[in-house]
Amino acid sequence: MAQWAVYPNPSPSPRSREQVPYVVDVQSAMLSALRTRLVVPLTRVGLDLPNPPRRLAPQFTIAGERLALAPQATAGLDARLLKQPVASLAAHAREIRDALDAVISGV
Repeated sequence: MAQWAVYPNPSPSPRSREQVPYVVDVQSAMLSALRTRLVVPLTRVGLDLPNPPRRLAPQFTIAGERLALAPQATAGLDARLLKQPVASLAAHAREIRDALDAVISGV
């Protein structure tokens, strides 16, 4: 599993998959031996926070759809639930780190 890989949301809930079609793996490769992966939801724009600061919720296009990062909803998932990645956000690693930092430090 690669850091910054984007996966379809593995939730069994159709409603959850509708609101959050994808998750991005943000976990360092140093922790690849763990059975869990730290992921951040990619939500349909406007569903989570109505007018989030750009730094907190950067937007990315995945499979032709504009999605917003929701770092405040970061969670651990069983790595076995993450199947085939559909994209990589490695080119946007700094933006994702900044968004996570905004949640942690408020800066």
